[in-house]
Amino acid sequence: MDSDQAVPGVSAGCGAVLRQAREAAGMSIEQVASQLRMTVRSVANLESDDWTSLGAPVFVRGQLRSYSRLLGVDIEPYIEQAPVAAVAPSTLVSHAHTPGYQRLAEQIGRRAIYVAITAAIAVPVWLGTRSHFGNGDLAVQSLDVPATIEQAESASPEQAAPRRTPLVASIASLPAAPQAAGALTITFNGDSWVEILAADNQRVLERGLLTAGQQRSYAPGEVGRIKLGNVNAVEVKRGGAIVDLEPFSRANVARFTLSSDGSLAPVAN
Repeated sequence: MDSDQAVPGVSAGCGAVLRQAREAAGMSIEQVASQLRMTVRSVANLESDDWTSLGAPVFVRGQLRSYSRLLGVDIEPYIEQAPVAAVAPSTLVSHAHTPGYQRLAEQIGRRAIYVAITAAIAVPVWLGTRSHFGNGDLAVQSLDVPATIEQAESASPEQAAPRRTPLVASIASLPAAPQAAGALTITFNGDSWVEILAADNQRVLERGLLTAGQQRSYAPGEVGRIKLGNVNAVEVKRGGAIVDLEPFSRANVARFTLSSDGSLAPVAN
């Protein structure tokens, strides 16, 4: 069953099976909540089949499977028997897209900088070389009368031609611009439902289901809060270094905030 087709709250029987297994194991709701790192209210809602307050269907199925693995019971047949209804996929609006004219302007700017630096190095070299060899008064020695060592030693310092060292300019390619310190990159290796808020924690930058192969990047101070579902299929990097999402994860869902300098912190609630 596709992750975007299940309708929460319609699979009667899953909660009853989990409650009976918990009671048979002699565990309380509080003990289950502690081991699953969930709230007591969330565990009670799972047992009562009240899933409307637990988020998207993909999150609900993940919580049910985590609960069943803890108790050692198989509830897949109950999940498969749940009624299925098509859910329209969320419309994703990318706020990180760079317009074509902006990319063209950046390329032209980089080439202009390269030409300016090349000219600043090459023009002085050319002028210096031209001043040395442009007078045309070069002394030519006949090949019929070879110069001897004695003649060279007897020549006065004024007559000796000055020895000039040619100038060599090295023109190398400009180095690539380094990645902004603290930049946040999110790579999706599988389907994951995400919610990304701006620095004011009000404006939505991204909300919906992202598929494998997609990637999002944000500059420091651009993002305030992030929620990632199916966290095992998501890779987060800050400044090029992989971020460990385990301290921010519960029931395969990661929630964390970002400060103005890009550092991560768990959500208060």
